[in-house]
Amino acid sequence: MTTEAVRPAGPALRERALAALTAARARTRLLTDAVTDEDLTAQHSPLMSPLVWDLAHIGNQEELWLLRNVAGRDPLRPEIDPLYDAFAHPRADRPRLPLLGPAEARRYAAEVRGRVFDVLADSPLEGSPLLDAAFAFGMIAQHEQQHDETMLITHQLRRGEPVLSAPDPDPPAGPPPAVREVLVPGGPFTMGTSTEPWALDNERPAHERETVAFWIDTLPVTCADYQAFVADGGYHEPSWWAPEGWEQIRRHGIEAPLFWHREGTVWLRRRFGVTEPVPDDEPVLHVSWYEADAFARWAGRRLPTEAEWEKAARHDPATGRSTRYPWGDADPTPAHANLGQRHLRPAPAGSYPAGASPLGVRQLIGDVWEWTASDFLPYPGFRAFPYREYSEVFFGPAHKVLRGGSFAVDPVACRGTFRNWDLPVRRQIFSGFRTARDAA
Repeated sequence: MTTEAVRPAGPALRERALAALTAARARTRLLTDAVTDEDLTAQHSPLMSPLVWDLAHIGNQEELWLLRNVAGRDPLRPEIDPLYDAFAHPRADRPRLPLLGPAEARRYAAEVRGRVFDVLADSPLEGSPLLDAAFAFGMIAQHEQQHDETMLITHQLRRGEPVLSAPDPDPPAGPPPAVREVLVPGGPFTMGTSTEPWALDNERPAHERETVAFWIDTLPVTCADYQAFVADGGYHEPSWWAPEGWEQIRRHGIEAPLFWHREGTVWLRRRFGVTEPVPDDEPVLHVSWYEADAFARWAGRRLPTEAEWEKAARHDPATGRSTRYPWGDADPTPAHANLGQRHLRPAPAGSYPAGASPLGVRQLIGDVWEWTASDFLPYPGFRAFPYREYSEVFFGPAHKVLRGGSFAVDPVACRGTFRNWDLPVRRQIFSGFRTARDAA
């Protein structure tokens, strides 16, 4: 059995959509106003777009879905559509396109947003799949926040003096968990959702899954845990690695997580322009799926499947319900999870006891995206909506699923059913992991 998502009605729904769009734009401005025009137009890594591309792409997608598709208005700048089609141009090629400059991109995004606010004020927010429960407005708020996370990754890859700041997370409230792993009982549970109003297509529909009993880490794997793997020669022992992963680390000379380097006996890392000692108590960050998988093998464990991760996060054995979040159905607060770029780092492992699942698993939401063992595949009954390119074109064995969100994820784009995916070689993303083992 699953819970029925809260569906605001009337003015409350309109206010929710307005707040989500406003918060996303405030974050976009923070990330783009923090740097010079030269930094906005530069490509800081071939893995990423110039920041100015993301800015105009945000406006273009908003125009496409909310002004053209929802409101039926004529295009504002139809000639730029091909420039900001994410599937027409690989990221490495985008700096060579005739992109809007910083000032023009800002004006375009602002003009679109002003017209969108008028559409939102007048919309019935019902009567079509795009309008029902303000879905299209929620989709666009999530899209902008996802690009804000992408832009934050670009900031991490950027070289130069720090331009972003945020307070560090508080120390954990209360004692650490008493156990290192918890037993998740076998049996059926409800995976996915058919009721969450702003859930995206790959989260749907709700369906029953069966798991056998398994153990899962109470906390994410920490930097100290991972340093033990490194110190034990983990990057030099092929038996821990999938063949493709072993080839990847040998070809590129990888011997530690991205942004780490050693000076003498001390591991240091670069974080948003600051060089600092690697903190032992934080969840490890910037590791690929191959690195996570190798660590798990070294530890005599494995990565959890996507179904196991979601069961640990949402299933309450006492009631049989699948809740929206590990802590229940209420929206996240700062007491539950490290989300929304409030901090520019993960919180120490053991933080947020109020966000624990019924079985006591902590930090399943926020801090770091968690790699799972699973390929990104559709759920039974999947239907692409409102466009194939969001999910369907990525289904298959090439992409691995990540769950839970990171400190860079806004609450609007993070929930117990939310699915992220990436190539198993990717390390620039805010990715970590936890491990599992069979109960047998």
